Amino acid sequence: MSITDLKYLTAYIIPVCAVFGVLYPAELSYLTPIVTFGIVPILELFTPEFTQNLSDTDKASKATHPFFNWLLYFNLPLVYFILGLSLYTIEFQVLTTTQILGVVLSVGIVLGSNGINVAHELGHRENQWSQLASKFLLLPSHYTHFTIEHNFGHHAKVSTPEDPATAKLNQSVYSFWFNSSIRQYLNAWQLQKQLLRAKNKKFWSIHNSMLINTALQLVYLSLLFILFSWQTALLAISMGVVGFLLLESINYIEHYGLLRKQRKSGRYFPVKEIHSWNSNHLLGRILLYELTRHSDHHYRANKNYQLLDYYSTSPELPYGYPTSILIAFIPPLWFAIMNPKVPKDMRELALNQLKQVT
Repeated sequence: MSITDLKYLTAYIIPVCAVFGVLYPAELSYLTPIVTFGIVPILELFTPEFTQNLSDTDKASKATHPFFNWLLYFNLPLVYFILGLSLYTIEFQVLTTTQILGVVLSVGIVLGSNGINVAHELGHRENQWSQLASKFLLLPSHYTHFTIEHNFGHHAKVSTPEDPATAKLNQSVYSFWFNSSIRQYLNAWQLQKQLLRAKNKKFWSIHNSMLINTALQLVYLSLLFILFSWQTALLAISMGVVGFLLLESINYIEHYGLLRKQRKSGRYFPVKEIHSWNSNHLLGRILLYELTRHSDHHYRANKNYQLLDYYSTSPELPYGYPTSILIAFIPPLWFAIMNPKVPKDMRELALNQLKQVT
């Protein structure tokens, strides 16, 4: 570990902004969305991209250093502290509708960036504590099914029509939200059944993670209505919706229009670094624990975030993640910018599939 690794502390900027927004709602309730989707995109326009990869020696020293793991684990108490503080503030302070909306958006962004995103990283770890932390980070966003579908579904089916988390060419982000969130949940149940059959385990058992996830989700929702008024409980649910829609927006820009070819047997060619959009904008990289080096994550899913590499062969987003998400909210603009950047062979493959459907 070196002094430069402290850059990952920057990932706490978003939750710190949310804390200030909750404590001072009259002045700062919108600080988090302004920083995330205003200041960060502007800074990324004037800061260079960093494509350097770590040397093998550096990778060896960073691979097992506890600093990188504790940076992730600290998000668990931090996320719940911010969630609890915001709900207490809404319940017991007099806020305007505009201020409440700002708090909901702010906490929702935290649930997506420091909740689901960190859960995604921990969910790829095999140890029990990482899996447990991942589950509880997903809970406030109502996405406890994510790890099963992501690990066993998305990583196997990415860049194919069978993957709900791969956006089709000319599909709007709004259509994608609806399609991806529903299909991923249904897929998670199907994958869980397959995993149980493979291990010769019964559906009604503690080995059924989807049952446990559902029970946790129901307990969480029940506690919201027990501890707070129904209005505050509904706002907490809305925060979770903002969180998972942020995740789905990221899914949208990460794989938009990219497809794998099929062999004559019908099987798809293996996932490579060309099947995810990459971004090397430094600020976005460290705010999201290197999620923007998504090409290498799918190419080598067992790599920890601090070890991910850049590949010159990976398709590159023209802007960082926050800017790309904002552009995606305007579908005609997104299509105009991104469709020509989709590799020609993948674009032709996508257009042929669209013709077959119609």
